[in-house]
Amino acid sequence: METSNRSLPKNAYRKLEPGEEYMPVVPNDHLLPEVTGYSLFWGIFYAAIFSAAAAFLGLKIGQVFEAAIPIAILAVGLSVFLKRKNSLSENVIIQSIGAASGVIVAGAIFTIPGLYILGLDATFLQIFLASLFGGFLGILFLIPFRKYFVKEMHGEFPFPEATATTEVLVAGESGGEQAKVLLKAAAVGGLYDFLVSGFELWKEVVSTTVFGWGKALADTVKLEFRLNIGAAVMGLGYIVGLRYAMIIAAGSFLAWWVLIPMVYFIGQYVPQPILQSTFPIGEMTPLEIFYDYVRHVGIGGIAAAGIIGIIKSWRIIFGAFKLAKDEIFGGALSHEEEKVGRTQLDIKMKWVVSFLIMTLLGIFLFFSTGVVDNVGHAVVGLIIVTVIAFLFTTVAARAIAIVGTNPVSGMTLMTLILSSVILVKVGLSGESGMLAALIIGGVVCTALSMAGGFITDLKIGYWLGTTPRTQERYKFLGTLVASLSVGIVILVLYRTFGFGPGGLEAPQASAMAAVLKPLMSNQPAPWLAYLAGIFMAIILEMIKVPALAFALGMYLPIHLNTPILIGGIIAYIVSTRSKDENLNTARREKGTLIASGFIAGGAIMGVVSAFIIFFGQEFTNSDWTIVTAIGDSYRHWTESAGSEALGFFMFLLLCIYMIWESMRIKKK
Repeated sequence: METSNRSLPKNAYRKLEPGEEYMPVVPNDHLLPEVTGYSLFWGIFYAAIFSAAAAFLGLKIGQVFEAAIPIAILAVGLSVFLKRKNSLSENVIIQSIGAASGVIVAGAIFTIPGLYILGLDATFLQIFLASLFGGFLGILFLIPFRKYFVKEMHGEFPFPEATATTEVLVAGESGGEQAKVLLKAAAVGGLYDFLVSGFELWKEVVSTTVFGWGKALADTVKLEFRLNIGAAVMGLGYIVGLRYAMIIAAGSFLAWWVLIPMVYFIGQYVPQPILQSTFPIGEMTPLEIFYDYVRHVGIGGIAAAGIIGIIKSWRIIFGAFKLAKDEIFGGALSHEEEKVGRTQLDIKMKWVVSFLIMTLLGIFLFFSTGVVDNVGHAVVGLIIVTVIAFLFTTVAARAIAIVGTNPVSGMTLMTLILSSVILVKVGLSGESGMLAALIIGGVVCTALSMAGGFITDLKIGYWLGTTPRTQERYKFLGTLVASLSVGIVILVLYRTFGFGPGGLEAPQASAMAAVLKPLMSNQPAPWLAYLAGIFMAIILEMIKVPALAFALGMYLPIHLNTPILIGGIIAYIVSTRSKDENLNTARREKGTLIASGFIAGGAIMGVVSAFIIFFGQEFTNSDWTIVTAIGDSYRHWTESAGSEALGFFMFLLLCIYMIWESMRIKKK
């Protein structure tokens, strides 16, 4: 049986009729090679490479691209190129191990950089262990719920990302052509972004202030349009799609074109700084007003959106809790009592419980020796991590199963606020309290991110007939590799660029730090801004607008949201130009491959640029960059209006190329 002859059954995506069973692509009584030297090598390779790329992109724009689809395309393309027979299950394992990269990155970069932003240092060991233990918790808490989400609820949840990845993996020879498109786009996007981030041939963030009228607007009424012209960010917008891109951009437009001018209009008459600011509002730029005042409304909206999501999912949470209790304590049939086939074989619950106890013990030792010096505080931290990670595991999994988006940042913000309140009550505050709260948040965030990502892997395995126990075992390996990679990359990026304003944006971590600092240091906190965001999220839910996406747009800088909107517009153009829906679908799918290539290539070359600059600074012991190495006259060009105008033009060419390349598919 050759992989190219396989196809998904007709009942793969619909609900089953009474008495009907789903038969996976690889039947229960047929076993293809799964874990081999080939699948282990490429799974580990992709976990390391995509961890570095995802960390750079996430710290820069606050969005972590999901690595599962690009890895699946590369795995299928390589197996076709090597003419490797019966490689379907091997490719599932490659994708499962490699996809640990994106979820571990999300957990780490949404929290750990907040320590640096607050002026605290995080060691490699702290980053590594927080990511590792959080990833392990996410895997172990999810295993008892696998059957519920992937088998019992078959056809109930759409699993959009798992569907796309499964289609790629089962595509066979067509996957080889897809890999070519992806690699070509990665080369274009990588070269483009390297010329921007490495050589700075044109400005990466362009603004209307390059024009005289634009500068006048920014100075007088604080109105400004900003655009990041990177290929990776625009590609992300294409995959997000026009609807969600418009919602995200709408949140940004409200913040930048309504609230910032309003804050300035009122605050210009106040001569002294307000709250945590160091400058009067009248002397601030639009970006400074955004960071000091307006962004807090978005933070409140994100926290409220997370709470609303939990309230909506309370039946799932309690139902899943009962299922887990029955599995662990014997209310449900064990593997010894229930004869299950290969495609429904999980790690035995006694091992899950044993590994969970070992992981929790490891977290306690980590907290008590590497985070706080008080056993009581370490116990409190462990309880917070255990309870919140378990309760929110099903929320994360359900979110991925329904819409393919995990609201992990909102849930982590809520965890951070809860942790801060509890830690202050038990006597842990100040710098030590901020360190403990962010490490706790990092473990929880990684656990929830892993739970959402891993349910996708398990659904792919269910459709294709991979042994779940094999996926579960080797997900631990992918987590280990990704945690090591993320620890190294975060340290390199911090020492090269720094985090926060003036460096890599790290928007989620900046938001975490902004919430945490007032709670832990008795500084005035913008509670009314948080409250405004909470009411905003409730109002958005009332009018059926996704509150989380809108709030994300409010607390991300506008130059990170405008290219996402442009990418969504391109996706709409590509997929609606023909009256033939099949042709529109083919064009959109090709555009998705190109966008994925832009994301992967741009992010990887961003990491390469960072390492070049990092080693240049280490060898020269100075603030070395490629630009400074070329000379002062070149540096003057990179800071000029001509460089900014060229950036506008090059971005326009990139958009035209993407539309043209996507629409080259003609009606047959």
